[in-house]
Amino acid sequence: MSKFGLTVCSIILLSACSASEPDPMDFVGQFRDAFSTEIKGNGIKLFVYKAKLATALDRSIPSDPPQDRIIRRSTQDAQSYLIEQRNAENRLELWNQQIDIGVRKTIEMNGYCQAGFIELSRYVEAERGEIRGECNDGATAEDIKKFAN
Repeated sequence: MSKFGLTVCSIILLSACSASEPDPMDFVGQFRDAFSTEIKGNGIKLFVYKAKLATALDRSIPSDPPQDRIIRRSTQDAQSYLIEQRNAENRLELWNQQIDIGVRKTIEMNGYCQAGFIELSRYVEAERGEIRGECNDGATAEDIKKFAN
């Protein structure tokens, strides 16, 4: 390997090590969630948990005009772009974890699935996510009264 190649690899590795890891606390107060339930006639309890990152407008924060972001992206060098992509992947993983915590805490707080649940589907992308599930327990008369639409 040439000295130039070795130097470039060293710089990339050093910058990757110095890039700050996203903190799970990054999402505190920055997302909105919703929980909807459906009880079928045969007592099957289904739910949909949706979460999305709050927009700048939701949080009353002024946003950069889109053209400013495009100009900044075009002037960005390859190394910082790779770091940004790696951080985006880390944020997506944290977002997945946040959605997991959100659905579990929501179910725990409202008591919908007393015996846990089976995840039927999951859709998560950078700013929103959705989990559909079915409770392991059937609906009681109290559940029907409390959660029926």
